[in-house]
Amino acid sequence: MNGLIGKKVGMTQVFDENGRLSNVTAIAVGPCVVVQVKTKETDGYNAVQLGFGPQKKQRLTKPALGHQEKAGLEEPISVLREFALDEGEEVKPGDQVTAAIFEGVSHVDVSGTSKGRGFQGVMKRYNFGGGRASHGSGTHREPGAIGMKVNPARIFKGKKMPGHMGAERVTTQNLRIAQVRPEEHVILVEGAVPGPSGGLVEVRKAIKKAAKAS
Repeated sequence: MNGLIGKKVGMTQVFDENGRLSNVTAIAVGPCVVVQVKTKETDGYNAVQLGFGPQKKQRLTKPALGHQEKAGLEEPISVLREFALDEGEEVKPGDQVTAAIFEGVSHVDVSGTSKGRGFQGVMKRYNFGGGRASHGSGTHREPGAIGMKVNPARIFKGKKMPGHMGAERVTTQNLRIAQVRPEEHVILVEGAVPGPSGGLVEVRKAIKKAAKAS
């Protein structure tokens, strides 16, 4: 299995075996329960659907509740995500998957929803320089000219302008695992991961690092 669902706990510092101080992010990964196993024969590909976090029964739709009851879950699950299965790996609905799958793994990719910043201008959103700061300048934080000539007489789509910033899916790749603590269901990764503390994340074994190693 190449990943788990988790929750960003926050950042701290730890010393490694060489005495080097590292800034790390603590991620509570799992334990996740196997809700469904997909195979090439039935679905066209091999994958596993994992569940994470409790949920009140009345907050689930009847189809979602029936899907989970079919897997034999004792308590409803709030989050479902799919992860790829390793070749020859066998799991069944109801199995528990813990942070132990990351033991011996050097790097991971972490996906999450970035912090929402609301409606922002171009200086904060795109790092524009802005206009002159001198007295009398009429444009301090404006983007500048955005119009076109008579032809095409419109503004092209995708132009960098003020708008909604953040609250989008972001993946940070190749974060080195500093420590794996299976008994606490926690892993420590060097660097920052997307989203606020308490935010939902998906932790997968790094694809690029694995390809480079092979």
